[in-house]
Amino acid sequence: IATLLACFSEPEGGETEGKPVLYQTDPAGTHSSWKAQVIGGRNAKSLREFLEKNYEEDMSEEKAVRLAVQALLEVVDSGAKNMEVCVVRSGGIKSTMEEKDVDLIVKSIEEEAEEGKAGKSGSGDE
Repeated sequence: IATLLACFSEPEGGETEGKPVLYQTDPAGTHSSWKAQVIGGRNAKSLREFLEKNYEEDMSEEKAVRLAVQALLEVVDSGAKNMEVCVVRSGGIKSTMEEKDVDLIVKSIEEEAEEGKAGKSGSGDE
C-alpha cells in the first residue's frame, strides 16, 4: 500500500518554521517528496495532473484546502459527507476539519462552477 506522510522540513536560512512537505512511500520501499500528490484509485493520474495544473507555490492554508477539496470532488459522491480533510500545521499539529466546514467549501466550489456555466451559456445571447 502506498502511503502519504505530511511533515515539515527543517527551518533554513533564518526561517522560524520549515516548509510543508509530502513524502510518498510504496511497498517496494522507495520514497519521493511532493508538493501536492494523490495516491490510489484509477483516477490518480488525472487528479495528479489537476494538482500539477492548479498548485501554486506558497499557497495559503485556505487555498490549499480548497484545492484538496476540489480534487476530492472529482472522485467522491455526496460532497462533504464522504470526505475527511486533515490539516497538518507546523509543530505536528493535526486538525481534522468538521463536516460542516468542508461542506461550506464544497458549496462554494459548486456555486462557482454553476456561475461559470451560467456565464458561458449567457455570453452568446447578445
